[in-house]
Amino acid sequence: MSQVIGIDLGGSKIALGLVNPRDEIITRCRINTNAEAGLASVVARIALEVAAFQASLPSHDVLSAIGVGAPGPVDHISGDLLTLVNLPGISNTPFRRALQERIGLPVALDHDAKAAALGEFHFGAGRDRESMIYIVIGTGVGAAIIYQGELIYGESNSAGESGHMTVDPKGPRCHCGSRGCLETYASGPALAKHYAAAAAETVSGAEVTRRALSGDAVALAVLHAAGRALGIAIASLAMTLNIELFVIGGSVAGAGDLLLDPARESLVEYSFRAVSARVQVTASALGEDAPILGAAWLARQRLVDLG
Repeated sequence: MSQVIGIDLGGSKIALGLVNPRDEIITRCRINTNAEAGLASVVARIALEVAAFQASLPSHDVLSAIGVGAPGPVDHISGDLLTLVNLPGISNTPFRRALQERIGLPVALDHDAKAAALGEFHFGAGRDRESMIYIVIGTGVGAAIIYQGELIYGESNSAGESGHMTVDPKGPRCHCGSRGCLETYASGPALAKHYAAAAAETVSGAEVTRRALSGDAVALAVLHAAGRALGIAIASLAMTLNIELFVIGGSVAGAGDLLLDPARESLVEYSFRAVSARVQVTASALGEDAPILGAAWLARQRLVDLG
C-alpha cells in the first residue's frame, strides 16, 4: 500500500502523522520545532522521524510522498517559506526543496490554515459539501476559502486573511496597524488581553477559555465579545461570497458554543436574513488532526500532479 505523511509545522512543535490509503492516521509523533536552529536543523530532525516511519512499515507498504502545512506566508507554488514573524530561523527559505532533497520523496507545501481546511473539507465537517470557509483561531486568526472543491488563493496568494477584517473601526489597535481587526477580539492573546483589562489578572487565552467553561463571569463576557466579532466577520464573508458552511478550528474553538452561539447571533444581525438563514457555523470535526490529514491530501495530489 502507498502511505503518505502529513506534517503540521508549528511555531513550537511539529506534528507528523503517517496516513494510510483509507485516510487514517496510523502512527504519529511530535517534535519541538526549534526554528532558531535554522533550516538544515529543522529538516534533519523531520527526516529522522520520516525514516522512523519508513522503518516501521510492513514490507509490502511504501512511503510515497510528504505534505506540509506551514505558518504563512508561504508560496505554495515554489514551496518557499516567506517572512515568518514567529519563525525567523526558517524565514525566506526553500523549505520544500530542502526537505525533498533530504528525504528523496515528493513534497507538497501550503499554508497551515489551507491544509487544515482541506482536511475538514475532505474528511471532516465539510465532507459532502461543495464549498466551505474554514476559520482557524489560535495565536492569530486566519481562514481558507474552498469554492466548488477548489482552494481560492486570490491574485497575490493572500486570500483568507480574515483575522484582519475590521469588525469595529473604533476597536483596539492591531499589530498590523489597523484598528478593530477580528484578531484583536478573537485570538488567544486577545482573550488574555481583554480578560486582564476587565479582571486585573493576567492569564493565558487558554485559561480564559477554561474559566469560561467553569462559569467565570468575566471570561464568559470576553468569549461573548469574541464570538460577536467573529459573527460580524462571518456575516461579511457570507454576504460577499455566498458560501454557507463556516467551520471554526484552532485552540480558541475549544470554547464551543460559548464562542459560536454569539457568532451565530451577530451573523443574523449583520447580514440579510435570507443569507444568514442558510449559513451553518460549526466547530471543527477533526481538531488537531485536520492539518495532518489535509497535508496528507496535498501529498497525494502532489503525486497526481507529478503523474
